[in-house]
Amino acid sequence: MLQFLIDWLTPIFENMGVSPTDVQQYVNSLGGYIYAILGTLAVAVIIIIAAHWLVKKGTRHVVRWGAGIAWVLIVTVLANIICFGPMYNNLAPILNGRGSVSEESVKTSEEIIKETGEEGMALVKNDGMLPLDKDSNLNVFGWASTNPIYGGTGSGSADNSGNVDILASLTDAGFHVNQNLVDMYKEYSPTRNLGGNVVSVTFTDWSLPEPTVDYYTDELMKDAKDFSDTAMIVISRSGGEGQDVPLDMKAVIDGTYDPRDEVANGNEQYNYFSCNYTNNGDYDDFDEGESYLELSNTEEAMIEKVTSEFEQVVVVINANNPMELGWVDEYENIGSVILAPGPGKTGMAALGEILNGSVNPSGRTVDTYVYDLTSTPTYNNYGSFLYNNVDDLRAELTEADEAYQGVLPFVNYVENIYVGYKFYETAAEEGLIQYEDHVQYPFGYGLSYTTFTQEMKNFTDNGDTVSVDVEVTNIGETAGKEVVELYLPPPYNNGGIEKASVNLIEFGKTELLEPGDSETISFEIPKEEMAAYDSKGIKTEHGGYVLEAGDYSLSIRSDAHTVLDEETFSVDTDMNYETQGRASDDTAAVNQFQDYSAGKVTYLSRADGFANYSAATAAPSDDMYVMDKETKAAVAEKTVAHYDSTKYDNEEDTMPVTEADNGVTAADLAGKEYEDSLWDDLLDQLSVEDMIDMVNLGGFQTVAVDSIGKVGTLDSDGTSGLNDWYIQVYGTAFSTELLIAQTWNKDLAYRIGEAEGQEYADCRIFGAYAPAMNIHRSAFTGRNFEYYSEDGVLSGYIASNTVNGMTTKGVYPYIKHFVLNDQETNRCSLLLTYSDEQVIRETYLKPFEICVKNYDGKSLAVMSSFNFIGPRSTGANPNLLNNVLRDEWGFRGMVLSDWNGSYGYQNTDDFVRNGNDAMLGFGTQKSNEITNTSATMVLAMRQACKNILYTTVNSGNYTIPDPNAGKMPNMTKLFIGIDAAVAVVSLGIMTLVLVRYFKKRKKVTIEVVPKTEELSKE
Repeated sequence: MLQFLIDWLTPIFENMGVSPTDVQQYVNSLGGYIYAILGTLAVAVIIIIAAHWLVKKGTRHVVRWGAGIAWVLIVTVLANIICFGPMYNNLAPILNGRGSVSEESVKTSEEIIKETGEEGMALVKNDGMLPLDKDSNLNVFGWASTNPIYGGTGSGSADNSGNVDILASLTDAGFHVNQNLVDMYKEYSPTRNLGGNVVSVTFTDWSLPEPTVDYYTDELMKDAKDFSDTAMIVISRSGGEGQDVPLDMKAVIDGTYDPRDEVANGNEQYNYFSCNYTNNGDYDDFDEGESYLELSNTEEAMIEKVTSEFEQVVVVINANNPMELGWVDEYENIGSVILAPGPGKTGMAALGEILNGSVNPSGRTVDTYVYDLTSTPTYNNYGSFLYNNVDDLRAELTEADEAYQGVLPFVNYVENIYVGYKFYETAAEEGLIQYEDHVQYPFGYGLSYTTFTQEMKNFTDNGDTVSVDVEVTNIGETAGKEVVELYLPPPYNNGGIEKASVNLIEFGKTELLEPGDSETISFEIPKEEMAAYDSKGIKTEHGGYVLEAGDYSLSIRSDAHTVLDEETFSVDTDMNYETQGRASDDTAAVNQFQDYSAGKVTYLSRADGFANYSAATAAPSDDMYVMDKETKAAVAEKTVAHYDSTKYDNEEDTMPVTEADNGVTAADLAGKEYEDSLWDDLLDQLSVEDMIDMVNLGGFQTVAVDSIGKVGTLDSDGTSGLNDWYIQVYGTAFSTELLIAQTWNKDLAYRIGEAEGQEYADCRIFGAYAPAMNIHRSAFTGRNFEYYSEDGVLSGYIASNTVNGMTTKGVYPYIKHFVLNDQETNRCSLLLTYSDEQVIRETYLKPFEICVKNYDGKSLAVMSSFNFIGPRSTGANPNLLNNVLRDEWGFRGMVLSDWNGSYGYQNTDDFVRNGNDAMLGFGTQKSNEITNTSATMVLAMRQACKNILYTTVNSGNYTIPDPNAGKMPNMTKLFIGIDAAVAVVSLGIMTLVLVRYFKKRKKVTIEVVPKTEELSKE
């Protein structure tokens, strides 16, 4: 019976983003109540049937109605017990938390999203074709012109209904669009099947239903050429949570591309996340081995057709991942190329404005665009690599939790610190590659309709810092904005600490400069930010940052490759920060991961001109697929099958005070410092049960706690604006983080944060699972649309400003996913990620570090990631969550897990003991059971509760008055109404039944008595 209920509920809840496994867990957790309902129903049915033989005819209907109504009342009571008991924290947010975004907030958001498009779209090719004349005719080709990508799918999706589309953008800008082409595309395939056009948590659409070349008839093309000699081609690519971009599209189309091996998460995600591909016809759209980031055969044929018949062609790349774009240089008629990734609701309006010149493009690339993605140093070590000797461990995990279906994979970050442009710039300098043969558009590249000069002035070595002014002058004839990119080329000693030859260290953006105008942007860079991390102990004993002696340069560049001006300074002696620490750190950074994160991987090294390039970047050797005994033991120890919490108890720990009556409420701690002694008085009032609820029930909320007067709070996705699919509350669709990063504008990022934060605040949802700031390690990551860049510094400063903007509205952002969650493939399946600590710190931790150290408020949160660092889960890694995040960086706040599923390793007990304060779930998993309430565990939960409380009491939940405070919650009102209705109806029915019964009985009595008297007289 339970399985029948599970099968019935699964498709309903899947549409809400709830996985089948979680539906199963919920139903199983309520099994006792369900069987009680069914049991009482069976009893009621038996009574109703038995009444036919056991009860007198006149009273049968009373018994039957009584049994039925009794069952209804029992079900009502049980429903109340369920809904205000085990299911309360699932239902309360849905029934109590339905706010809405104000019209004023929506208007503000739409304006800033449009501005994001204006500053973020990047012009990467222009032979003078653009801008086009206003009020001109334009032929728009490509099916995506009628179905563009506005964002992505998954937790970063958004409600894209009513978005400004490409055709509206063009017509609003004064262009006249060939309607015959529009009609042909719409008739061929009217809509994209999800793919970013609607909110979808569990679906990714890779469809490319491009019409075949025979649709471009002679008549259609003649009409088009008569209409205009100018054409625009639109190419789109989607992305989403749960799957990485397919490396072999022909296999996807043929149905031979196994998602378990390449693009899924393992576990229940095989079915939880789904995807689609259709080309609207029976033909080969891709050749064998061609990836989603190459042109399809149908697209190639369309482009060949258009470029052969039109003199001027502009290409718009509406893609969330860097595509291979070498083909745009193969056609002389392609004069311009614009990068326009997911623009959100109104961002696409900028396209028409850029085409007609009313907006001067100022966006820059945030990734390196290469001609051949298979030649990148990450390609052979990205995707699915499964250990082949772990069947025993998998069997144990499945036995412990039947929902577990993980695959136990690994991934090696063999490229070391040479991620993106840092590889290509350094490899070119070392002579490993010819730069122009590999790189089409460098990192930080973008064109303008005007010309700027940049000049470094007032360069000063201040001892601990260096400062410089950059004067930007518009020497062209059109107003525009300019990006200033400041790079560090450090000294490198062959075989020493690894260093890239070029490293972005700061950046800025001017205001709109009229022709002839100048603006000065000033920078002051701490020298400690120029230090490299010595993970291998070359110049440190235990690892640490070292600013090596030598000549350093600071250069301003138009992109990572092109120097505009440069200044140099010298460091006379090594500055070793291992012992004294950097000024920005609370404690000195030393190795926290290297012993277990590096594994047995050969990492790419600059030594001797990248002499080990071939060996380091090769696919994993056969021995890599064999998990050694030590690793297997370390992994197994923390899994559901083997975890023994008593091993981690400290006998010297003393049980803290619980259930005290100190008269302190959570509100009393708002604004107090983390070290304030009043926290102890508050925490002493918590019961162990209170603590268990707080750490286990973190799914889109933090729970109410009566003992301290803590209110229940709401959290929500997402990275493209408010996306609370759980309670079905949605905000405006903001631009993807990718497009936001392409603005290179910190001030704009801050205002984006303010606008997003206001929409959350309107709905009194003050926790935001955003922004996401993992790194574009590979172009094939499905979730690159909601991450900023391949560079940690650019990601960090854009994210930091967004976070600080959101905080002004009382919102506490959960910066995520902490850390190394840089692919979707197998992310939940005990993915062992191996990396050198130097690149972990210098690239992957960098955005989080910048956010924490530059945070302006008190209420900040972190979401940990699914993956492992070596054999240790990030969510239960004290080196990461305590030593680095809290001790080194000074973070004060809560850490939340990523979705708490049946993954075999997310033990609440283990997570809480090691710095992860709450679980993103509803306490329904077997791994949520806390059976050990030793002093050590209670102390850990007490600390976790303090972190949760510190975050929530310093948020808008307490600092912004709630207009509904003191009022009866919606859920309570609803159930009172339902209970009252059931009681009244039941009482009414039973009253009618009894009245009818007594009327019949009285009538029978009256009729019988006279006959009796007559007989007695006789």
